[in-house]
Amino acid sequence: MKLMRGLLDLVVLQFLRAQPMHGYQIITKLRKQFGVYFGPSTIYPLLSVLEENGYVKSRWDLENERPRKVYDITTQGTELLGCTEDSLTHIYRKLAISNNRIPLVGNELTVEDVADGKKHMNGGHHGRIQMPPP
Repeated sequence: MKLMRGLLDLVVLQFLRAQPMHGYQIITKLRKQFGVYFGPSTIYPLLSVLEENGYVKSRWDLENERPRKVYDITTQGTELLGCTEDSLTHIYRKLAISNNRIPLVGNELTVEDVADGKKHMNGGHHGRIQMPPP
């Protein structure tokens, strides 16, 4: 999966919503989860900007061999993620409905298939599929 650099701040906030992390943990998780490498020269300035804007806060963890700055999402960061998720979901629905298709990884269903509750994708039984509410 190609991770667009413009979405990197949102991905980092999503990681921090799950748990506080230091920069190297974020770099490693990006590589493992998305198969891309963003180095310290990208991640640490990004974290600084997110902190300056009030989306994350940091603290020093002095309990390990070497001190590490650990970042956590703030209420403002969580609110930004919520608004962004709502906007992206809205855009996704509009695109799916305007194309009369619902894109799925390796599959496509029509809006009518979803409304009818089709149970089979690639020949497998996956339970009832429903369109998310608008």
